Amino acid sequence: MRARLVAVTGMIATALLVSGCNPESSQAASASAPDVEVIPVTQQRVKTWDTFNGRVSATETVAILPRVGGYITRVAYREGAEVRKGDLLFVIDQRPYRNALDSARAQLERARASLAFASQQDLRAQQLLKSSAVSREEAEQKRSAREQSQAEVRAAESAVATAALNLEFTEVRAPIDGRTSRAQLTLGNLAVADQSVLTSVVSQDPVHVYFDPDEHSFLKYQKALRQAASTEVRIGLASDDDYPYSGELSFIDNQVNASTGTLRARATVRNPDRLLTAGLYAKVQLAVGEPALATLVPDRAILTDQDKQYVYVLGSDNKAERRYVETAQRIERQRVIRSGLVADDRIIVSGLQNVHASGSPVTPHALSGDTRELQVSSAAQHDKQ
Repeated sequence: MRARLVAVTGMIATALLVSGCNPESSQAASASAPDVEVIPVTQQRVKTWDTFNGRVSATETVAILPRVGGYITRVAYREGAEVRKGDLLFVIDQRPYRNALDSARAQLERARASLAFASQQDLRAQQLLKSSAVSREEAEQKRSAREQSQAEVRAAESAVATAALNLEFTEVRAPIDGRTSRAQLTLGNLAVADQSVLTSVVSQDPVHVYFDPDEHSFLKYQKALRQAASTEVRIGLASDDDYPYSGELSFIDNQVNASTGTLRARATVRNPDRLLTAGLYAKVQLAVGEPALATLVPDRAILTDQDKQYVYVLGSDNKAERRYVETAQRIERQRVIRSGLVADDRIIVSGLQNVHASGSPVTPHALSGDTRELQVSSAAQHDKQ
């Protein structure tokens, strides 16, 4: 009897123990497999943009030097303003050059008068030669005198043209359209011909942006350009979050810099609003060739481990597997994956805070809305490009 009581009591205790442990076991099992939302990777045809650092440069830069010397009598422009080709910038004292022109004109009149007299003498000598009234030698002397007078007239005409040109050079004008710098010489200062820098003018529209692709990128571009000749360039300034300016690749240097391993390239960009100023830092994105098939994942699915990036991929046994990836440019809220994923992978995009290590069991749920969003945004980006 006592033995039966002990057995019954043991069975009851065991039942209570089992019934008390089941909820905890169930909760533990649930905690070990947290809910996550997954999405398949999407493949779309997109342009691959490589990013470089660059500098804005004027297409034309001219240092204004005087062609003649003299004292500055007028500064005719507003410093820092835009000027058109031919606009007056400086005036150099014109008095000595006007006097030189008057003297040259007087010499020309004298030479012409001498030519008229020599021509009459020559004509008379040729008539008298027919009747042998003068010797042939004297007639030839008259002819020579006329030819010398003709040469003197041509020399005087050249002197007048030179004097007129020097007088014209006393008005220093803008050789190009552009924006002026400050006046290096002001009123009353002496300007030395072909030496004194008066100011400078830089062109405004278009502008050049110089950047330096590395040799690996250059080799990739060469391969792409054999198949398609299309190139696109996008420019952004330091204050821009994106790349609002577009341009065209206009120059690639003929050799790689051996010390830096880079190649100088240049883009030409329109600048109607004058926001691109020479010397500014610029962010440059270059795309060579046609759009190519690329793997895209939501940007929020990418995590960072020190200097490496990774995502969690859903394994066949519903376990989260860490997969290190190499990323490229961002397209809206998606990121291009260069390597690390394949087309049929499924990526964990939500509930990542509950995944603490690779190999952790998870309870996946498909996130169909995010899939549609990814496809639509990628397609829109492709249409835009």
